[in-house]
Amino acid sequence: MDTFALVVTIGVALGFTYTNGFHDSANAIATSVSTRALTPRAALAMAAVMNLAGAFLGSGVAKTVSEGLIATPEGSRGMGILFAALVGAIVWNLITWYFGLPSSSSHALFGGMVGAALAGGTTVYWGGVVDKIVIPMFVSPVVGLVAGYLVMCVILWLFRKANPHKAKRGFRIAQTVSAAGMALGHGLQDAQKTMGIVVMALVIADVQNAGDEIPIWVKIACAVMLSLGTYAGGWRIMRTLGRKIIELDPPQGFAAETTGASIMFGSAFIFHAPISTTHVITSAIMGVGATKRVNAVRWGVAKNIILGWFITMPAAALVAAVSFYGVQLFFG
Repeated sequence: MDTFALVVTIGVALGFTYTNGFHDSANAIATSVSTRALTPRAALAMAAVMNLAGAFLGSGVAKTVSEGLIATPEGSRGMGILFAALVGAIVWNLITWYFGLPSSSSHALFGGMVGAALAGGTTVYWGGVVDKIVIPMFVSPVVGLVAGYLVMCVILWLFRKANPHKAKRGFRIAQTVSAAGMALGHGLQDAQKTMGIVVMALVIADVQNAGDEIPIWVKIACAVMLSLGTYAGGWRIMRTLGRKIIELDPPQGFAAETTGASIMFGSAFIFHAPISTTHVITSAIMGVGATKRVNAVRWGVAKNIILGWFITMPAAALVAAVSFYGVQLFFG
């Protein structure tokens, strides 16, 4: 097996993790920055550390990515498929980052995998794609919306007689904890997605067997790259999530982050489903905002974000398929 191809593919996978980090850093900290619970730099540093810690909390999501979506392709063609899948995901991440759209890095990766697999003639496990990707893609935002709304209703009821200024100050402190939980969940979900890709590359190269434990160096490399990307920060997307959907106050920020973190941990540990952190926090913010009044949420911005969700997988799949044909053309 060509060692150079393996090294390049792993390098590109880590590059994807880096783009994932700066693309998705907003998910973990936009609410706490916009409510001024944390300064941007402090929030990014905290998110980076928590991303690193979250990456070591489990491996169920990585297993789903490496074994549950496409058949492990073989040989140099297989490495080309993985390379093209990553290129598709990275290109779409950069496009949506440029336009400040909080699309899903996860679905860009999954779309890339499916597009490259179809172009390369590798089996796609459609049952796995539907069960682990498509259904959670539709269910998780609905759960985020409803849960965010309910959590905020409970907070409003519990603190209905509290002094508003004291309550806001308390929630500003509480937000540092909820933002940390959100970043921990992001590390748990998103670092594992790249681990799954790197494991596939190692299996294709006969460096390890399918079903083996994830090597510790893979966990560390993916976790560190995600953390570095997170610290680099995604300011454009942070503005969209933190301000454009709705102006949040500390209790709302706490409710949104607590909801998002709970859903991410539940989906990773119970269902081993690689859900989109972007979908979850965005829908939670909308749900929380709707408790003010339904038209407090800027639904026009929300509509553009949702449109981005729907086109992410097909767009990344298309870029990945074109990339695969390019790889075949130049490298055979």
